Amino acid sequence: MDTSSDAPAPLSDRAMAALLSVGTATITTQLLSRGFRNTFLEGLSVSNPSRQRMVGEAFTMRSIPAREDIDVPAIFQDYDHPQRKGVESVGPGQVLVIDSRGKKRAASLGHILATRLRARGAAGVVTDGSLRDMEGFEKLDLPTFSAGPSPTTNLAQHHVVDFQVPIACAEVAVYPGDIIVGDRDGVVCIPRHLAESVAVDSMEQEKLEEFVLAQIEDGKPLRGTYPPNEETMRAYRDQG
Repeated sequence: MDTSSDAPAPLSDRAMAALLSVGTATITTQLLSRGFRNTFLEGLSVSNPSRQRMVGEAFTMRSIPAREDIDVPAIFQDYDHPQRKGVESVGPGQVLVIDSRGKKRAASLGHILATRLRARGAAGVVTDGSLRDMEGFEKLDLPTFSAGPSPTTNLAQHHVVDFQVPIACAEVAVYPGDIIVGDRDGVVCIPRHLAESVAVDSMEQEKLEEFVLAQIEDGKPLRGTYPPNEETMRAYRDQG
């Protein structure tokens, strides 16, 4: 398990403000323009619709299939179990991203541990597995995205082996420190070295699209308006 202290510099205030306002649809377009096609974590939905906006640095957790002689009920008494140790290591502003191998029969996290994450100042939870105690998640003041609910404890299917290592979540590569953004459309992973430029360019893209949308609402045809030709771009720039 990699606990290196070589953490990336925090996002600038400008980039954070941008990512808190732009949509994941815009972000995927910006990533596609940079050659990144596999950034959307497919098949995940938000638990609490009132808390669907999420931005934070990825704190990764990896699990392998459980084994009957190791993952026994008595392990609940172990405060140093990797899952609990990982939860207690997530810092303020980080998103816990769990590699559950896309397996949903048993939950990858429960409401109590998620409540602890909220108390630690986490920015959210993302798993390609399921969540336990979904009624609690639906009320939790913390963005959580998952593949659905399951009443079965994680010990029946998952064994957490390490954290802060590269993982796969919903078939997307997620590295510690990547920037995770979630909204009503879903969850997107931004490679950390692109986060600043993607944030700024996403903000500019949405400003232009707001102008284009207003033109379409006024009855302008698609040709020349969307995508905008030079005349439309000149009108956009002239509006100040």
